[in-house]
Amino acid sequence: MANRKICVVVNSRANYARIKSLLKAVQVHPNLDLQLIVGASALLYRFGQVVNIMRDDGFEPSSVLYSILEGETPTTMAKSTGLAIVELATHFESLKPDVVLTVADRFETIATAIAASYMNIPVAHTQGGEVTGSIDENVRHAVTKLSHIHFPATERARDYVIRMGEAPTAVHLTGCPSLDLLVDADLSLPRDIFERYKGVGASLDPAKPYIVVLQHPVTTEYGQGLAQINETLQAVDRIGRWGMQVVWIWPNVDAGSDDISKGLRMFREHHSPDYMHFYRNFGPEDYARLLHNAACVVGNSSSGLREGSFLGTPCVNIGSRQEGRERGSNVLDVWYDATQIEAAMVRQLAHGRYEPSHLFGDGRAGQRMADILAGVSLDISKKLTYVNCHERIVEKTAGHYVL
Repeated sequence: MANRKICVVVNSRANYARIKSLLKAVQVHPNLDLQLIVGASALLYRFGQVVNIMRDDGFEPSSVLYSILEGETPTTMAKSTGLAIVELATHFESLKPDVVLTVADRFETIATAIAASYMNIPVAHTQGGEVTGSIDENVRHAVTKLSHIHFPATERARDYVIRMGEAPTAVHLTGCPSLDLLVDADLSLPRDIFERYKGVGASLDPAKPYIVVLQHPVTTEYGQGLAQINETLQAVDRIGRWGMQVVWIWPNVDAGSDDISKGLRMFREHHSPDYMHFYRNFGPEDYARLLHNAACVVGNSSSGLREGSFLGTPCVNIGSRQEGRERGSNVLDVWYDATQIEAAMVRQLAHGRYEPSHLFGDGRAGQRMADILAGVSLDISKKLTYVNCHERIVEKTAGHYVL
């Protein structure tokens, strides 16, 4: 019997970190063949050109597609989604995958699910059933309804997917693959990590404390990004002037990114901070090391809640982007207010590290997902299936997720 062809679509730096362990597991699985499509911001220089990192890691794309319209507005975001659907259909027709896997909740994710499902290709989806703010909430649940195989990261997320009418047999609690990079890995900070990724700004010393800041635009708050980032900048500036180093990572490609980028450039040009360095991207393992060794992570990236909780890294979560998402004890939530943000950072820096949490899994998701993809029955028919979700459908025992 021929190996089952699993086509994974990676469209951003976050996508890659969230799925790298599965790519490895599929690549070496005796019953699976990996097909890899890389597109959108993963190809673009200003977002770190993730495709080059993937190639260095041994993942050669089966094909690449350019689908991002410049501008970072709601209009260009919608048009980029449409262009991706058109281009992906062509690539799927050529590759003829048995399963297409799409990651999480971005506009590229729904483009992947739409193209594959309309071409009668079973869709596998990671991180369904989670709750957040912004348009990501709508996209995530829409992708769930377009998908046939579900890989939620938490028990609550699994229950939510089933409550949405998905068949319990199609919903597999695996944990989040992003945590796999943190297990059995050397998380010590390389001495050259701050030079390795270039960027612009002051020289940083990896032997001294630092915070990581990563704040993305919130699509449903389009037009407010400049004011929001200025509040964060004020708070971080006060902490930085006390002697704390700052690693600031550029925002993603979502609508409103230009406003945040404008605020960062204006701050850099007017203040020339001697404690802050701006980066486009870090490789997945180096980003894990960066988080593990940070005194605090600040902003609205899910990594502060997901990887941060697993590592016990203090996190100050700003605004509505992660509203409703499950979180560990490492997270303090604040609004877009410099005074609140500064106070939360001071509190987290004083607290130090938290007890690690396995809320999002145990760091063994990739292999579980590969094994499921190799053996699961493929069926593109969909029916609403409602069950009593208070029943214990899947139980977690001995630290492992089992059917």
